Order: sequence, then structure tokens, then C-alpha cells
Amino acid sequence: MSVNQRIPDYDLEDLLVVTAPEQLRALADPLRSTLLELLLERAATVNELARAVDRPKSSVAYHVNQLVDAGLLRVVRTRRVRAIEERFYGRVARTFYVGALTRTEDKQVVSRINGLAEAAAEAAAAHAADELRCTLVHARIPIEDVREFWAEVQALARRFAQIPRAGDQVYGFAAGLYPTDAPTLPDTDPAPSTGSRRGGEESRLASEA
Repeated sequence: MSVNQRIPDYDLEDLLVVTAPEQLRALADPLRSTLLELLLERAATVNELARAVDRPKSSVAYHVNQLVDAGLLRVVRTRRVRAIEERFYGRVARTFYVGALTRTEDKQVVSRINGLAEAAAEAAAAHAADELRCTLVHARIPIEDVREFWAEVQALARRFAQIPRAGDQVYGFAAGLYPTDAPTLPDTDPAPSTGSRRGGEESRLASEA
């Protein structure tokens, strides 16, 4: 399976740490989140984005401007069509990472962002049609391994996003890594040594005699 390193078709940073309230509110809005995801494919105009989400151009233009003001989108190139200059928008970073938050209201905004819940709702139709590919695994591992494994998952997600576009069907890829109270086996008890077992048998026999 090939990937295209030029997806999207503009330059952007790998990571942006998000902490500003206006950025958090932008990410929590479902439509704005969808617009940001569409721009992982390629740069697009407001008109193209409006057609993609089936919303009025004026409404999409408002949300695009909000994303620009929040520092999450920018104009990556322009094109003149007759007397009109078209602006193509792109993300400022491939990944938006929510940093440490101190304000209670900011934490409340972020609590509304749950990609797994969104994916579960989105995947309901595929589940009913028996077209859902899904796996769920639990493991008791140290936090250092959690960080390393999540970095590998993010690399896989980037690879998925850079598969050349083709076909007629859109597929979703969801991943989550979270602490849970799922059951786990206890640590294995150390096996007694052969010498200790033999000594115990000898003591038992001696007491019986």
C-alpha cells in the first residue's frame, strides 16, 4: 500500500499545541472539526468546503474565518478566476494536540471532544451492515510504553491519511488509548525451587515417623 507524502498538497507543521480558549472552542465545534479534517486531504476554497458539507457558502465562510482567527487555518495559495481572487485554505499543522489546561471552563470545552464517541456513532450503519472492522484489546503496561505505542499509532494514522485518494467510499479510522478498570490477571507467583519442595517433603515424612 503506497502513501503520498504530498497529502495534503501544501506545507504545514507536524504539530501545534492548542491551549487558547478560542482554539479549544473551534476544535469542539462539530462543523469546524469536519472542515479541519477535510483540509487534511488538500487545500480547498470556501465554495469547495461548502459543497463537501452541504452547507450554505456564507455559513461555511463564517466558520472558516473563525478558524483563521483562532490560528488553526491559513490561506496557503490564491488563484484569480476572472475578476475574483479565490483563496485556498489549509491547516497550520497536521496534528492539533491539546496541551495542559488550567481553567475549568477550558476543561469543560475539551470534555466535549470525544473522537471515540463520534466514531461509534458514525460506525453504527457499518456495524448494522456487517462492514465494521474493529478491534479492542486491554493490556496492563507502564506509562513509558503507553507513550511509545501511541506515537506508533499516530504514525499509522498519518499513513492512513496519506493513502492516495481513489474509489467511491470514504472510510474512517479511529484509535484510542485510555486508562480503564478492565480486569487483569494478577502477577505470577514465583515458582518454588526444587530444593525447597524436596526439603518440605522430607520434613513432612519425618514428622509422620
